[in-house]
Amino acid sequence: MAKSPYPVINPGGGPMGKVIIALVLIAIVTLVIKYPSDAARWVHGLGSVIDGLVDFFRTLFG
Repeated sequence: MAKSPYPVINPGGGPMGKVIIALVLIAIVTLVIKYPSDAARWVHGLGSVIDGLVDFFRTLFG
């Protein structure tokens, strides 16, 4: 097997990646529980960004 030309962190390799993922998930759950209106605004904003990207690609390739 050929050596990878991109020496980056192996995804899923080692406990540090799992710890970081667990901390991010805990932060998201805490955000939703403590500040549900802020979390809803962020999700709504993310939906607006996705809608904008879809419109962009439709005009680009349509």
